[in-house]
Amino acid sequence: MSQRQSKSVSALLAACRTGADEPWQAALPLIYNELRRVAHRYLRNERSGHTLQSTALVHEVYLRLQKQGTVKFENRTHFVATCAQLMRQILVDYARRRRAAKRDGGQRLTLDDSVALVQSRNVDFEVLDNALEELKRLDPQQSRIVELRFFGGLSIEETAQALDISPATVKRDWATARVWLHREMSKMASYDS
Repeated sequence: MSQRQSKSVSALLAACRTGADEPWQAALPLIYNELRRVAHRYLRNERSGHTLQSTALVHEVYLRLQKQGTVKFENRTHFVATCAQLMRQILVDYARRRRAAKRDGGQRLTLDDSVALVQSRNVDFEVLDNALEELKRLDPQQSRIVELRFFGGLSIEETAQALDISPATVKRDWATARVWLHREMSKMASYDS
């Protein structure tokens, strides 16, 4: 998305704060493809035959946003980060339902090298979610950075902008969070064995 389009989307999303539906309807087509790319990142390493597709995941996010009512977005980055967080929740809920229906049938996600939390290893969404919840309790900022970087696909700079912190802080906390999550997820996996 060009910088001009991003500013246009940010302006439309900011106009949504008034409660008017028109800016919301105008912003969605402009950001739809970006949301599909975020959804695709979530789903690209899922098991074959996964019933959710990128489009369905984006539509589920839209439905959840509609249920929440008037949501106030600061800009495009804030909107994408919120949608990424909702996608994570949807997939975790899906994994839990599937696991409940079929013992040990949880969703698997391979974390890619570009934003790897765990190198060359499949990670269970439920284990990852539990570890992120624990990290959130210990350090909410690091947890938010993981959500934005890994799930939202935001760059260091975009994450810094979204959280109103320096890129150096994002880099430091991102590195610390990855190490901590790797250790926690390894412990949780050994408990399940």
